[in-house]
Amino acid sequence: MTYNSMTYEEAAAYIEETPKFTKKNTLENTKAILRHLGEPQKRMKILHVAGTNGKGSVCSFLASMLYAAGKHTGLFISPHLVEVNERFVIDEKQVDNEAFLAAFRTVMGCVEEVQREGCAHPTYFELLFLIGMVLFDKAKVEYLVMETGLGGRLDATNSVAHPVVTVITSISLDHTEYLGDTVEAIAGEKAGIIKPGVPVIYDGDNPQAASVIGKRAEELAAPAFEISGRMLKISSMTNKKIDFSIDSGYYDYIELSISSVAEYQVKNAALAVTALKVMDAESHFTEEIIKQGIANMRWQGRMETVLPGVLIDGAHNEAGVEEFVKTARRLGAERPVTLLFSAVGDKDYRHMIERICRELPLEQVIVTEVGGYRFVDAREPAALFRQFGCSRVWECPDVEEAFSLALLKKGDGILFCVGSLYLVGSIKSILRRTAHD
Repeated sequence: MTYNSMTYEEAAAYIEETPKFTKKNTLENTKAILRHLGEPQKRMKILHVAGTNGKGSVCSFLASMLYAAGKHTGLFISPHLVEVNERFVIDEKQVDNEAFLAAFRTVMGCVEEVQREGCAHPTYFELLFLIGMVLFDKAKVEYLVMETGLGGRLDATNSVAHPVVTVITSISLDHTEYLGDTVEAIAGEKAGIIKPGVPVIYDGDNPQAASVIGKRAEELAAPAFEISGRMLKISSMTNKKIDFSIDSGYYDYIELSISSVAEYQVKNAALAVTALKVMDAESHFTEEIIKQGIANMRWQGRMETVLPGVLIDGAHNEAGVEEFVKTARRLGAERPVTLLFSAVGDKDYRHMIERICRELPLEQVIVTEVGGYRFVDAREPAALFRQFGCSRVWECPDVEEAFSLALLKKGDGILFCVGSLYLVGSIKSILRRTAHD
C-alpha cells in the first residue's frame, strides 16, 4: 500500500505502530527532512515550551491569549488522549481528518525521498512534529505555540533554530532513564531549548533547576525571567475558578482569574503571561486581552470535571501527584473521596500511592489497568493501597467496568480518576462513546 492511498485510520495506525521510545535520530536528520519540506518552521513565529509538569497548560494559556488578540494561532501539544488530531490545534479547533491525512502524505513522500539519500525514518514523535509543521504552514498560522515531546536538547522540536521566546516550566524527576537521574541533569536537558539572545521565562521555585537554567541563559546571552511563587497571590478559590494576582516586577501588577480548581495552574498562567509580555515589545497584547485569554483557557485532563462530582487528572509522576493531592484534599474536605487509579510500568507508582494514602482521606479505591505493553497488573497497586492503610480496595482490570464500579461506589461523594494519562484518555473515550449511544 502506498502512503497516498491510505485512509485517515490507516495513517493514524501507521503512526501508532512507529516505536515511541526508540533512540531518537539526530536533530540533523529532522532538519534534513524540514529542508526537503521547504523549511516550514521559518514562516511562523514560534513560542517553544519545555518542562516536566505544566508545559501543556502553559502552551494552552499562550494559545488562548494569542487567539483572544485575534492572531492566527497554531498549537502543537502532546500527548493526545483519544485521537492523534488533538495534538494539532488551529484557532482553538482541532484539525480535521482530511487536513491531517494530507499533511501525513506530504511528510511521508518527503521521507521516502530522504531515505534514498541516507536519512533515517522519523521516530514516532519526530513524525508527528513534521506533520505539525506541514499542517501549520499550510494553514499560514502567524504564531505557533509548540510543546516539546521529551526533554528539550535532543527533542525534535529543538530543530527550530529561532523561536521568538522559550519557556521552561517546573522541573522534577521524570523519564530519568532518558534524561538523567538528578534535577540538575534534567534541567540541563530542558535548558537545551534556550537559544542565543532569545528570552527565556522559567519556573524559579526549584533552586537546583533554576541555577542550571539561569547559568545556561547567561552563557547564551538570553534574557532570563524567573517566576516564583512569591510573585503570586491568590485572593479567592472556589470549585470553579481561582482569582489571583501577579507582581513580578517585570511588568505592571495584574489581577487575573482562571477557570480551574487546580492551584498549580496559577504558576502556569503566570509563566504564560510573562512570556507574552516579554515577546510583546510593542504592547499589542492589552491587559483586557490577557485577562480574556487566561479566563477562557480549558485544558483537558488536568483536574477536569467530566461529570458531576467526577474529576480526571493526568498526574503521573511525584510532582504531579503532589499537586493533585493538594487540590483533591481541598475539594474533598467535606465529601467522601473515591479514587480510580491506574499506572504504567515506567513510573514510580509505589511512591505515588504512598503519598496519596498519607495525605488524602480515601473512602475507597478501584484499581484498573491501562497502557498497553506498559500496563501494570491491577493486583500490584491494589496491594500497595492496602499496605498504606486503605481497607476498601477493588481490583478491576477492565477500564470501562472499573469506571462503572467507581461511579456506583462514589454515591454522593467525589470521584477522582488519576495515575496515568492513558487512564484519562480511556475515560474520555468511554464518555464520548456513551454520549453517542
